[in-house]
Amino acid sequence: MPPFRADLMQHDADRDNRRAWIITGAVAASIILIGVLTGLFWRWAFHDLPALPDDPADLWSARREASVTLLDRNGEIIDIRGPRYAPPVRADELPPHVIQAFLAIEDRRFFRHHGVDFRATARAVLANMRAGGSVQGGSTITMQLVKNLLLTPERSIRRKVQEMRLAWALERQIPKTEILELYLNRIYLGAGAYGLEAAARRYFDKPASELTLAEAALIAGLPQAPSRLDPLRNLPDARDRATEVLFAMEAAGFITESQRHAAVLEPATPVRTIAEDAPSPEIFGYTFDYALQLANDLLPDAPTDLVIRTTIDPALQAGAHNAIHDLLAAEGEAERAGQAALVALDSDGSVRAMVGGRDYGDSQFNRAVQARRQPGSAFKPIVFAAAIEAGLSPFTTYMDEPIDIDGWSPRNFGGTYRGRVTMREALRRSINTVAAQIAAEIGIEAVVDMGRRLGIESELPPLPALSLGTAEVNLLELTGAYSTIAHDGERRRPFLITGITDTRGHTLYEHEARPGVREVDPDVAQTVSTLLQDVVQNGTGQAARMGNRPVAGKTGTSQSYRDAWFVGFSADYTAGVWVGNDDDTPTADVTGGSLPARIWQRFMTVAHEDLPVRPLSAPAPRDRTEREERQIAYYSSLSRAFAAEASRIP
Repeated sequence: MPPFRADLMQHDADRDNRRAWIITGAVAASIILIGVLTGLFWRWAFHDLPALPDDPADLWSARREASVTLLDRNGEIIDIRGPRYAPPVRADELPPHVIQAFLAIEDRRFFRHHGVDFRATARAVLANMRAGGSVQGGSTITMQLVKNLLLTPERSIRRKVQEMRLAWALERQIPKTEILELYLNRIYLGAGAYGLEAAARRYFDKPASELTLAEAALIAGLPQAPSRLDPLRNLPDARDRATEVLFAMEAAGFITESQRHAAVLEPATPVRTIAEDAPSPEIFGYTFDYALQLANDLLPDAPTDLVIRTTIDPALQAGAHNAIHDLLAAEGEAERAGQAALVALDSDGSVRAMVGGRDYGDSQFNRAVQARRQPGSAFKPIVFAAAIEAGLSPFTTYMDEPIDIDGWSPRNFGGTYRGRVTMREALRRSINTVAAQIAAEIGIEAVVDMGRRLGIESELPPLPALSLGTAEVNLLELTGAYSTIAHDGERRRPFLITGITDTRGHTLYEHEARPGVREVDPDVAQTVSTLLQDVVQNGTGQAARMGNRPVAGKTGTSQSYRDAWFVGFSADYTAGVWVGNDDDTPTADVTGGSLPARIWQRFMTVAHEDLPVRPLSAPAPRDRTEREERQIAYYSSLSRAFAAEASRIP
């Protein structure tokens, strides 16, 4: 081979080597550059990306704000504090058109993609470019879910990339159906309602399982702009959006043209309130506060989202509120009585109504449970129960006259004395001297013990003045004590909460129904009940009469008319009323037999509106003339005297 030929071949080889190195270098540089750019992109896009929770169940509570829902005795919502959540609804519990409405307008290919729908994304990009602004989002249901539960509401390319990555990861972690259920239960749908069930109840006062096609379309259209499209504030735009949903459902083959046409012609109309005649949520304020207090006591480490099921009857609650509001409005100023409270218990001890004051908006202090006041003569049934248990009789006699007990000289209301009277007459007329003598005779410790067993939990100092109701108690416990008397000595502790769950329906607490505890002999309780019937029929409680319906009760007035009470019962309910002033100033001579008894009677009339007349378990008092009573008292006193003399005979 000629030398020049060999040189040419060597030159070509060197050139090829240089080219290979250049190409290799360029490829390497490109790889490095791509790696650097990828790293920079990765850092830019994902440096603050939150991680999916290890337990997918945590997504149900992610970013859930504090919310408490109060339910009545029938499980109906009576008030909500915080965002409106509701127990979760499962996809298989919903009519097909409800799910289809969301899929048609939000993510028609939901069951065909893996978290990101590139076709929808490309379509959205083109639409936005043509419009010169954002008119479509292209986000799948999965992307919307991770944005709402894990990301900030920032709208940017970087945030969209993060949505895509998390959506892919979530679809590898949990099934499609659970993703859809999470979306339906956690999406914000306006008016404070989070989730489909909450929205269905908020807008249409029905569960999501009962939504019509038109109603489902209206709700499914809200995620686009839940505040602007809130149907309670902007019904025309909400209906326009619902029409878009219906056309999308028809295009997807979910509904027919005739179905779409019918739904458009008869659009959904939300209710303005839960029910037209439903009471205002404000009347449940005191009950709500007390329920929260009890829930915190029962569940110190409870989650922030609670559903508390109570024993409250909304109709009775409204009746209690109206009785207090109306009578104080009519008489309060003249009587210098600024406040009142009422508690009503059912036969099992459940609280059916609780009003802690005249106006919850003005004062949240709950006078039914937080205030401790002197019950005055409303405490005397406890004294008389202890006396009957000690062997005394309603016809045991005492002298109503000025007395002195270890330097204490109690006086009667009005300053008058009646001479020899029976215990029955003394309770009927609320005679202080007799109650004091009885307590001194049987021992004040016996009175304290009886109070404890009947249900008084406040401190009861063993002092003579206790017999006249000087120990401070709250209205709920005093009403509970009367309930024990009403139920033949069987104590049934008052309770307000029957169950607590979180908004996913997980049970956190369930009230255990327990039988009452026999604290007092039935004969003793029934004797006292008969005496209390006499108080209403013939004594200081006549303003509480309820026609032919048997009721029993007792009035109470503390010193200087600072507190006035009436507590009583029928065969169905036990209720207590307190009237007074928060600053402890005297009223204008308000007694328990006046304003409190009238409030009690007004409320109990409403509470018994549809109930048959039933007798009390205790016999009614026999009507006797004053002369007959005094004859019985005379022979009773002789019997006591003979018994006393006999006890002295060795």
